[in-house]
Amino acid sequence: MNILFVCTENKDRSRTAESMFSESVEHVVRSAGTSSTARIQVSEPMLLWADVVFCMENKHKEILKQSFETATRDLRIIVLHIEDEYKYMESSLIEELDEATARYF
Repeated sequence: MNILFVCTENKDRSRTAESMFSESVEHVVRSAGTSSTARIQVSEPMLLWADVVFCMENKHKEILKQSFETATRDLRIIVLHIEDEYKYMESSLIEELDEATARYF
């Protein structure tokens, strides 16, 4: 399964999630951000590639749906409700990501 993690800047939350799950043999994992200044900015080809998208906040899901209406029409988008208060690979972020994604992985 192709999984895309999305946050705002693709520096901390989604990048941590990608690092955490990148060793999976069952999934191919990537990450991106919704901001024009994101490390890797989300694009339509990324969304067409993804089987499921995990957004950190509701606002990310809304941005994707507004900006990429066709690509997100039938796409499964799950909001994890993880606020932007962590640094890359911070232990509390890893714990929160583990808990939020446990039922999906």
